[in-house]
Amino acid sequence: MIALGAFKDRRKPQPLRSAEAQPAGGIYEHQIRRASATSDAVRMETCRMDTRGKSLVSEARCGGWPRIAFVTPVRNSAKFIEATIQSVLAQEYPNLDYFIVDGGSNDGTVEIIRKYENKISGWISEPDRGMYDAINKAFRRTTGEIMGWISATDILYPGGLRVVGSVFNDLPEIEWITGRPALINEQGMTVGVFETPHWSRFRFLLGANRFIMQEATFWRRSLWVKAGGYVDASSRLASDFELWVRFFRHAKLYPVEALIGAYRDHADALGRIELETCNRVRDEVIEAELDVVRYGKALRLLRNFDRRAKSIPAVRDVWHKLVTKPLYRRAGRDSPPTINYDQERWQIFV
Repeated sequence: MIALGAFKDRRKPQPLRSAEAQPAGGIYEHQIRRASATSDAVRMETCRMDTRGKSLVSEARCGGWPRIAFVTPVRNSAKFIEATIQSVLAQEYPNLDYFIVDGGSNDGTVEIIRKYENKISGWISEPDRGMYDAINKAFRRTTGEIMGWISATDILYPGGLRVVGSVFNDLPEIEWITGRPALINEQGMTVGVFETPHWSRFRFLLGANRFIMQEATFWRRSLWVKAGGYVDASSRLASDFELWVRFFRHAKLYPVEALIGAYRDHADALGRIELETCNRVRDEVIEAELDVVRYGKALRLLRNFDRRAKSIPAVRDVWHKLVTKPLYRRAGRDSPPTINYDQERWQIFV
């Protein structure tokens, strides 16, 4: 079953305004405009939160949904940024802190962002050191116990953020989730919805299912802090992969049987243009991790053997059938089970 969304809230609250980043240990208040379900009346509610984005009062006061810190880095993406912003605002998620960081665009992107500035938490436009530097800037300006980002070319599916919020509400022990992989084309049509993979730290380091759909991946701020609280801005490519490697040190990645977001395949995608470089960077990250992880030497031997087997035509097909395919597609003892929606709530199905 593919869930397009969770609980439909009849209220239509206005987007929230975030506070500026606060010193560690501080407490702040923000006002929420809350629309009536039966009239045009609007009331203001005060929600007190600590700097981790955790509400200090009943979640019911904030609509019953965990606060999501969500960001978009962008530079010269006038062709797609409006669709991205609209897909986020259309969520009508009642406890959202959405911040956009532009890297100094000159193609009309800034003018598009400005159209929506009264509907988002905030935005800035200034030179930066690339996408990952922009993401770090944005997260420092947001609060929220749940975090995620979406690139300026990708989209969220209807109800995607409610899936995220309700999963983390229903399963407080879960620290990190990702939705079902989906692909849209340059025109915005869904052209692929794929089988839900299973992940584990050791399989990931072996090279299995290394493509985690970042636009459908969310985590608790506590995991972000444990993993260092940053995305590596020293590289232009594949720093999300490096972040996943650090996350795997502390938590399991749970797949959710739902559509949350979709990756847009387009002619200017860096992952397509510089695929070889991306793969090299990922391999370097894995090799560095194998130096410190338990059983790293054994995993490195398996990776080397895998490369050799794939290079021999007479062995390649048999190796794929007996080793590679089961490693990628079958859940093992080290793989967390899938999260499914059943009996009016999200549950872990073993």
